[in-house]
Amino acid sequence: MNCGAKHFGTSGLRSGNARTNKLVIGAPVRRRMLASLLPVLLCASSIDAFAFAEENLFFAELPIVASVSRLPQRLADASASVTVIDREMIKAIGARDLNDVFRIVPGFLTYPNNTDAARVTYHGLTNEDFSPRVQVLIDGRSQYSPLFQNGVNWATLPVALEDVERIEVVRGTNAVSYGSNAFLGVINIITVDPALVRGVSVSTNQGNQGVSDTTLRAGGRLGESGDFRFTYQEKNDTGFTDQFDWQDSFNSRLVNLNAGFWLSNSDQLQLSFGHIEATTIQGRLNKEEVNGVDVLTGGDDPGNPLRDFDQSNTYIQALWRRALGEGSDFQLRYSYAEDHGSEAHIERTDDLTWNGDDDLLYKVDAYGDVGTRHELEAQHTFSPFDATRLVWGAGYRLDSLKSDDFLYGRDTVYRRVARLFGNLEWKPAEWFTGNLGAASEYDSLGGRNFSPRLSLNFHLNPENTVRLGASRAYRTGSTVDYVGNRVLTPYSTASGTPIPAGQVYKQEFLGDPDMEQEEINTIEIGYLGDWKSLRSSLDIRVFRERIPNRMLTVNRLLPSSVCDVQDYPGTCDPTRADYTTAIQRVKIEGVEFQWRWQPFDSTRLMLGQAWTEISSTYLGSVMPGSGVTTLVRTSNQEKIDLLTRRSSPSSSTSFLLMQKLPGGLDFSLAGYWVGEMKWTRNSSVDFYRRFDARLGYPFNIGGQRGEIAYTAQSINGAHGEFKASGEPSDRVVELRHWVTLRVDL
Repeated sequence: MNCGAKHFGTSGLRSGNARTNKLVIGAPVRRRMLASLLPVLLCASSIDAFAFAEENLFFAELPIVASVSRLPQRLADASASVTVIDREMIKAIGARDLNDVFRIVPGFLTYPNNTDAARVTYHGLTNEDFSPRVQVLIDGRSQYSPLFQNGVNWATLPVALEDVERIEVVRGTNAVSYGSNAFLGVINIITVDPALVRGVSVSTNQGNQGVSDTTLRAGGRLGESGDFRFTYQEKNDTGFTDQFDWQDSFNSRLVNLNAGFWLSNSDQLQLSFGHIEATTIQGRLNKEEVNGVDVLTGGDDPGNPLRDFDQSNTYIQALWRRALGEGSDFQLRYSYAEDHGSEAHIERTDDLTWNGDDDLLYKVDAYGDVGTRHELEAQHTFSPFDATRLVWGAGYRLDSLKSDDFLYGRDTVYRRVARLFGNLEWKPAEWFTGNLGAASEYDSLGGRNFSPRLSLNFHLNPENTVRLGASRAYRTGSTVDYVGNRVLTPYSTASGTPIPAGQVYKQEFLGDPDMEQEEINTIEIGYLGDWKSLRSSLDIRVFRERIPNRMLTVNRLLPSSVCDVQDYPGTCDPTRADYTTAIQRVKIEGVEFQWRWQPFDSTRLMLGQAWTEISSTYLGSVMPGSGVTTLVRTSNQEKIDLLTRRSSPSSSTSFLLMQKLPGGLDFSLAGYWVGEMKWTRNSSVDFYRRFDARLGYPFNIGGQRGEIAYTAQSINGAHGEFKASGEPSDRVVELRHWVTLRVDL
């Protein structure tokens, strides 16, 4: 069966003629650290004929995925472990926020939205605010942002859960296919084809903790050869119950418009536009220590006042694809994205001494201003020889960043990235599939790199496959890491005494133009069992990932010459500043599996588990130009080592039950067991259990279709998922529940 070139784009599978070919999401499963529900995709031999299997054929065949090599492949032929999440699974998990979905993927970690930016990580290394080691794609478009530390801001991901057709999660590095920041894994979000959306659908969520969401979706024809999908969504909640010195809330507004056109029998054009804006709260209430106990004293913390963090993302994308023949196509994609952010506020310092004054006011807007990204990518898929398939292409990216806070004294900074990539599949016999891939990248700030990957898949029989794989990949830093210059500029004292411009400065962060790229070397052994007679499948991954130069932002002694080098008009404090530098050798070892079973037509079970061990060795590297080989405080080294080792729990488990009940009811129960871990140097997370449940009733009354559902999260009681050290009651996750009503007009 040749499923070679009949997918639409790099982002997933599309039927060749969406007006005539039925497209139904497969039913994969991936349990958090272990769960794997694998959907069924039947690959037709006719041109453009990818069709997903119906539910009653759920276990007929493992799904076809396109996110590993950019070639549509059976899971048994892919060069990495993949978890596929379909629309029914997303609904069953009971998530309101997209990042919550990935709890079900073995090895993946996340926590609910709160005053800290949500993160989704794989195998730990969690200290950065915006998770820069897992590539996130929406219909092939990277969600990495120059404004948000070259990471992913989940608060402004421009996609509604209702528009997600399926998600392919590549568990393992994939820089070969998607660039240097696909360092630990890839999340490929594939949205619903506009041709599959007809009419108008309105839904609302109403629940406790201020949950109040509204979604409007509409779809229809555009002339004789086009289709469109429009979505508007509002989401609101008051966040976690306010705990002592902090407050929480989340509000967002999203609009999306997607359109697809058949220009000819061989040419298809997809256009999309989206905008999302979100507001969260940052800062703390004022407190003082009285008799060894913190007591609220009223008002905001002068050094970290409560303020709104306003964020937005706007994007456009055009994707043209031409079918060149059986097993061959060409596609060209252009996208533009623009991120805005502002948390501008005034802080007062009372623990620093600048020119003898320890009570200064200064302006701060860490994620203020704007970041943009232009991206152009071409890709060609064909079969150069018998038993081989090849995809190759090139991409060019232009990023820009403007930030008065982190680029002090500089105008807009531009960054150019060009890359070549290719993946070759060789299948000379039924018992063997070989994959060879490579990518070469040039970054105007980060320099050059070359990422190879090799995998050998041995099909012991149609139901059992063993995979051996090895790869090398790199991660470049953010623009700020290379050229950042954060200088606090006090403008007055708290007593109101003005400070002459240019008299006093405090160097907070200084980029390193020569900063090296983070490297990862991976070897793995995989096993995939697909036992149709048992209606079950099992995916096991055993891995060793070595990072010889884990990059981290640390506070180091600052050479006295830096003030002169920066040519400031006044004076500055030459004691210390933050740098991003290689700080550790890191080794990550472990095993994870995902298992699925459908004992009855009405019952699906998914179970996943992961065991991960992280070890590290301090490098003691020299800060550029300083000659200093130690951190400012030895305790920082200890904190960093502890953070690295515990940035992933030693074990975690996830479970999902999907059950059809009498009377047309749909019931689901998800469970998560997560060991103790750390998100940052100054946080800790104890072991916790969490159970979420959903009960839905799809109805059709007098031709009026829709669904009413009840969803409850954390039904087993309160627990912590992200808390500051020494604050046992910080960020408590309590019961959150809501009722959903959807009406299809």
